[in-house]
Formats: sequence, C-alpha cells, structure tokens
Amino acid sequence: MEYNHTQVGKLISQITVIVSIIFVITLILDDSALIIIPFVLFVFIPMSSFFSLNVRVDDKQIRIKFGYGIFSKSFNLNEIEYSKTVRNKWYYGYGIKFWFFPRMIIFNVSGLDAVEIRMRNGKIFRIGTDDPITLDYVIKSSIKPTA
Repeated sequence: MEYNHTQVGKLISQITVIVSIIFVITLILDDSALIIIPFVLFVFIPMSSFFSLNVRVDDKQIRIKFGYGIFSKSFNLNEIEYSKTVRNKWYYGYGIKFWFFPRMIIFNVSGLDAVEIRMRNGKIFRIGTDDPITLDYVIKSSIKPTA
C-alpha cells in the first residue's frame, strides 16, 4: 500500500514570511542593516526548511522529508514493531526534537496529532501529521509481524 502526504506548517510559514518582510523593510530604511545579512541567512535558511513535512510510505520504507529536503529520515518497514496514533503535548514543539521523558524523536511542523512508531530495537519516533488515522492504517497494513 502506498501513501504520500504533505502537511504545511502554517505557523512556521507565517513566521518566515513576517521575518522576511521585516528584513526587507529594515534594508530599505537603513543601508547599514546589510551587516545583519549573514545572521538573517543563518536563521532563515534552517527555519524555512521546516515549512512542510512530507511522509511517503511504499512497500519497503517510510520516508519523511522536511521542506526542500535538507532534513530527511527513512524507516525500513521490516524494522517497525508497531504504530499507533498519538497526541503530542503542546510543549513538544515543531521541527526535529529529541525528547528524553519518554525517550523518543519527534518530527513535526504543525498541530498535535502524530503517529508513533516503535522500532524492533526499542527506539520510538513520532511523525506529526494532519492525517494520523490514514497514516497509521497504511503503516499497520505494511509492517510484517514478528516471526
């Protein structure tokens, strides 16, 4: 079963647009603001790469990709023990988060809904999505039971 879905991070997109507008206005009003260009690029490029999260499931892998692809991760379906829909706490935030209690890695761009996958090696990952029921169904339909 194949699945391909992209979720747009509304808050991150809006913040990126606002920061861009403020930066352009600052440059227009003050030529000496050119000195902050490296800082703005240092902040803007990573921030803008989290404007969306694409999740693809094919017969072998789950592939997730943030924005234009700088940050991505793949999970082999035959290494997944289980999946389930979950609701993240608001303070888990957006982006890629390494959480220690419970120990897991979270990939998220918007909202609180996610699908949690537990690998056979015990590692836990959460994939944020605005379509958790369908994603969970596709993963459960694609993973192989332990022999």
